[in-house]
Amino acid sequence: MTDARRIDFIVIGAQKAGTTALFDHLADDPAIGLPDAKELHFFDDEARDWSNPDYADYHARFDWSRPAIQGEATPIYIYWPGALERIRAYHPAIRLVLMLRDPVERAWSHWRMEQARGVETHDFAWCVRTGRRRLFDGQPWGHHREYSYVERGYYGAQVEHLLSLFPRDQLLVLQAELLRTDPAEALSRLSAFLGAPAPPPTAPRVVHAGVEMGGPPPAEAAYLAGLYRRDQARLDGLLGGMA
Repeated sequence: MTDARRIDFIVIGAQKAGTTALFDHLADDPAIGLPDAKELHFFDDEARDWSNPDYADYHARFDWSRPAIQGEATPIYIYWPGALERIRAYHPAIRLVLMLRDPVERAWSHWRMEQARGVETHDFAWCVRTGRRRLFDGQPWGHHREYSYVERGYYGAQVEHLLSLFPRDQLLVLQAELLRTDPAEALSRLSAFLGAPAPPPTAPRVVHAGVEMGGPPPAEAAYLAGLYRRDQARLDGLLGGMA
């Protein structure tokens, strides 16, 4: 029996750009229906048969017993090859939310997380320079779930690919800094985008903050800023300077 249900929106990225805080805020909104956990990792699951996908176990993660705007947040989707195509096949009219953060700060935060988890044993400088070669051993080729510190920050290339698959009016871009400093404004924009009632009052909150380590080493920050300069201009062109 075909399951005709479809969720309404997905927060597709970017990792370390406030998606956990956004999910936490949305959990307080009675108009929004969320799954039983953040990051379902459905559309980036390479073990599934994508020639004939079965969405039953995906939909089982949601509570369909009450009227709500259903959505999830898995920030690897914007980066992982094939994920956006699978989302389009699932629901071409779905709403997509993209959280962005300065790509240098994002890379630093990503490295800090992997180091704290014990996944990463190299220093930041090695990781963003020599360590990028590790992605050549990844599957799919050139991608890696943990070591993609630099690559996930190429927002322009990722958004360009996204907009080749979905109309611009199905995408909302929010800055992590706005959610951090003025969550009421960020959530109001999201509610309007989703066609939801005004969100409940809220205040800034910190979710999953790591151990304070300062900022990235200045030499590496300058190096990464140089790498991202052209891509950032590309992103500004795609989003009309709103990135």
